[in-house]
Amino acid sequence: MTTTPAAAEPAEESQESPALPWAELSVEHFQLLRLAALPTDRSTGARPLRFVQFGYAERHDKAHSLLRMEIRLPGQKVHKEQNRLDIRVDHGERLVRIGAETGLQLEPLNRGLGRFLLAQAVQWLQRKWSHYRVEGMALPSKDALNEDSRLRRDHCLRGVGIEVEYEDGQHLKGRTVETTVSQLKGAWNSEHVQRVEILDAASLLQQADQQLQEKEVQLRERDERVAKYQREDSGLRFTITCLVAFAVFQAGLLIWIATR
Repeated sequence: MTTTPAAAEPAEESQESPALPWAELSVEHFQLLRLAALPTDRSTGARPLRFVQFGYAERHDKAHSLLRMEIRLPGQKVHKEQNRLDIRVDHGERLVRIGAETGLQLEPLNRGLGRFLLAQAVQWLQRKWSHYRVEGMALPSKDALNEDSRLRRDHCLRGVGIEVEYEDGQHLKGRTVETTVSQLKGAWNSEHVQRVEILDAASLLQQADQQLQEKEVQLRERDERVAKYQREDSGLRFTITCLVAFAVFQAGLLIWIATR
């Protein structure tokens, strides 16, 4: 007696999303950014003067274009997904995708860098693809857990012309509204984030070096004055000691004469 084996159910094929073009692209062009000192914020803390590096690279083919931007911090490392913004253009669909599903994660916070990066993206897009659509996307709910961070995020997006809408009253499920590239705004607060050209950076370094040398001269002069005062003080102490000793000797001599 033979048994018929049960028909094996076909294994579900894993649905892997196709690899995005230029996924490992590294930034190639760099600029220095000056982050102006701002008043201390109750949520993000102190906001002192800082300098950071802005890097970018772009690639094009018949089907796609990519602009990748990064913010690098001197002496500080961040996760790979932080401080990076990708702008992907699909020429077949005439569609623009801004960022990733995880959102834009920036360090330092609340310094105008998000608005700056988005403004660079808008200017790049409007040079060639003003008639393309900007895809609406879901916003990470974790950004809405803190009211201040949600308001900063929405203000940043609306500042470049991207509207935000919510599906719930708690403002947790938000998404951006589809728009066209021509409706976006490519401006940012240049008082908060300033580009520093190479010659300007060299001038800043030269001024800092001159000021450092001037401070060193002032410190040497101060040290010399302090040393001079210390020598004079030692001389005065020795003189006073001698005078006290002489006065004691003279008083003792007078007492001896008086008692003889």
